[in-house]
Amino acid sequence: MKPSKPNQKIIVMMPAYNVATVLEKTITDIPKDWVDEILVINDGSTDSTKEVAEKCGVSVVSHPKSRGYGAVQKTGYREAIQRGADIVVMVHGDYQYDPTLVPQFVWRISHEGFDVVTGTRMVLGDVLKKGMPMWKFIPNRLLTWLENYVFKTNISDYHNGYRAFRADFLKQVNLDLLSDKFDFDTDIMIQAAIRHAKIAEIPHPTRYEDENSQMPFGKAVRYGIGIMATVIRYVLHKMGIRKSKRFEVANHG
Repeated sequence: MKPSKPNQKIIVMMPAYNVATVLEKTITDIPKDWVDEILVINDGSTDSTKEVAEKCGVSVVSHPKSRGYGAVQKTGYREAIQRGADIVVMVHGDYQYDPTLVPQFVWRISHEGFDVVTGTRMVLGDVLKKGMPMWKFIPNRLLTWLENYVFKTNISDYHNGYRAFRADFLKQVNLDLLSDKFDFDTDIMIQAAIRHAKIAEIPHPTRYEDENSQMPFGKAVRYGIGIMATVIRYVLHKMGIRKSKRFEVANHG
């Protein structure tokens, strides 16, 4: 029997910044029978991203000016929860991740009981052949090892941008305490780890193409330093040397 959409509200949240040339293709490839709503968060794009999204007939929320990748996710998750989502799947608007995999992300939450599902580029073994630069690959491996060691997780790709969340998990997290920049992806995984959320991974190829937006070298260096600083802050918090609200977990019930 072919799997079908669960009786839950599924919202695809799509960060979008100057992706007018590929946005329609990204939206078109999402299996519509698995999704109740597509919500594009336009981060102050200076091209026609907003107009393309509106032409595609999806919901659009725009920041007047660019506020950063993490800020986009905060807006998107809050908006999705406000719209009654049970499951939120983040699909980047730049077509770097395969939108046809959305049902797999949904299924692992709805039918297998996971709270967080993240993609991984590190299982199929083709990430370097597909174009990930070595200067990005090596720090990814080192940082992922460090994060697994510190947060007692077993995640093969901490820095993947293909994600799905149970809305009940997102409601537990104080998003205001997390980064507005690229390291939000790591921040939210740390929140999952310290809450002992059930985390699954889905292997997928990654498309490194000229038309996909990529993090430039300088920004990648700042990203890596930011992650190291976050890990150090967590260790200091755990040791009681310097407490941080970001790593406090409220007891529910």
